[in-house]
Amino acid sequence: MQNKMREFAASLGLELNAQQTQQLAAYAELVWEKKGFLNLTSVADKEEIFTRHICDGLAAAAFFKQAAGEKKAFSLADMGSGAGYIGLACAVALPQARVSLVDSLEKRCSFLNWAVLKLGLKNVSVVCMRLGQKQTGPFDFVTERAMGQINDILPLVACAVKEGGLFAAYQSQPAQADRALAKRFGLMEKEPVAYTLPGEEKARYLAVFAKQAPGGEQ
Repeated sequence: MQNKMREFAASLGLELNAQQTQQLAAYAELVWEKKGFLNLTSVADKEEIFTRHICDGLAAAAFFKQAAGEKKAFSLADMGSGAGYIGLACAVALPQARVSLVDSLEKRCSFLNWAVLKLGLKNVSVVCMRLGQKQTGPFDFVTERAMGQINDILPLVACAVKEGGLFAAYQSQPAQADRALAKRFGLMEKEPVAYTLPGEEKARYLAVFAKQAPGGEQ
């Protein structure tokens, strides 16, 4: 399982050291331990936690690492974090990132805080709030997975993205957003990022949006 995860990360240009690999393996164990009580996942075995969820998070980590370029530090938010698959994978793989895990359910936030403590992560904070109720951020990078349709998500997350920052939304297929809607919130859709999870043949996608300064080109 861990070998598949490392190989997948390496294929995206993301090298995981021994400590990072161990942390992600420990995280998978925490999810497996609490999955029934918190309804964290429907996977049938622990291998799927690696191949379906953690590797999904590593896809975003690889994209944000490339987008960050030479930045020595940057902020990243995982909106609707759930069990933290995306945000915690990013936090482990990108120690230079200050990661915020945002979720509205108290019991999930309790799990996230517990996981952060167990994993010894110093670059993660958990924010328990419902999107749209109050503002958090802004962040250099924002991501989300499984929150709904892209045109419903954009109004909720746009204000959390810094000018010049990026928003990446997980999609099962290339899905173009309403350009007029995106423009209203200062977002410009970029070329989607395609990747394939271990053991799958069908590509998955990150829909990518750049936050423009007022009056910026669209």
